[in-house]
Amino acid sequence: MNRKDQHIAYALRYQSPYNAFDDMELLQSSLPEISPHQVDLSTTVLGEKWAFPFYINAMTGGSAKAEKVNHKLAQVALACDLVMVTGSYSAALAGQEPASFHLRESYPDLRLATNIGLDKTPEQAQTVVAAMQPLFLQVHVNLMQELLMPEGEREFSNWLQHLNRYPKEVTSPLMLKEVGFGMDPETLARAQAAGFKAVDISGRGGTSFAFIENQRSSHGRDYLNDWGQTTPLALLRSQPYQEQLEVLASGGIRQPLDMVKAFVLGAKAVGLSRTILEMVERQPLEEVIAQVKAWKEDLRLLMTALNAASIDQLKDRPYLLYGRLKEAWEQVSGEIACKK
Repeated sequence: MNRKDQHIAYALRYQSPYNAFDDMELLQSSLPEISPHQVDLSTTVLGEKWAFPFYINAMTGGSAKAEKVNHKLAQVALACDLVMVTGSYSAALAGQEPASFHLRESYPDLRLATNIGLDKTPEQAQTVVAAMQPLFLQVHVNLMQELLMPEGEREFSNWLQHLNRYPKEVTSPLMLKEVGFGMDPETLARAQAAGFKAVDISGRGGTSFAFIENQRSSHGRDYLNDWGQTTPLALLRSQPYQEQLEVLASGGIRQPLDMVKAFVLGAKAVGLSRTILEMVERQPLEEVIAQVKAWKEDLRLLMTALNAASIDQLKDRPYLLYGRLKEAWEQVSGEIACKK
């Protein structure tokens, strides 16, 4: 089976044993000053206004199966006025089903971005930009996935060099993206210093590429399936950088309540991967579109219950932490104090 098809199959099979969003509680307002129709769901990412604060995040491309999935995702994105990001274009650079990425020929109004790994040179990235003309280019860092992948990279010393060159040499808006292991503050600092304007901290809780690669391998490293930090913890650790960087969040976002919790922790938008993949693979497309549209109304209801008329206003709303998330945050929160 094609590696990209294996990724799809194993992503659908994996069920995260823990989602840290369940260890976070929002404190409601019993007397809000707004009504749902007054809630503004728009956000701004890399200079472009988005009507809605969630998007279809990078998943797949590079096989006939992936092309079918991407066409379904594109139809959902177009019908719901969402941004869509393709999976890593590296497969197309290697000649694997380039058509699976070039969706605008079928959907000319699709707001499409694409993705490539930081192991690729800025010259290769510029080739992708020329081919795709993306809304923005996601540049992913996937260290543990590469370490576990049977055919993965073993040379990482050039990643930091590429990081510093990308903003100077690539003519597309750029977003540095983790792939489900949680971006650490040092990486955020380096991205900011290099000139990146946006990051997707993508934490543990959704798709596990450690699990996926362990399913593809016979090395017996299943003990690493839960490697990384959760999305809420990664968001909490990102707070000192949220004035300088646009922080987006993905990893374990299941429904609008998780989205709102991410916004409260400072995310400007949230990405959906496994949740939306499962929907388009297991439900009729019209049902998926209806559900995604219903999420918009749910967001308005939740934000009214928190007396927040905009995504930015959610950042001031109080919350409680419990269990593993609270314990983890208490152990690392000294980072925040040191940054102030």
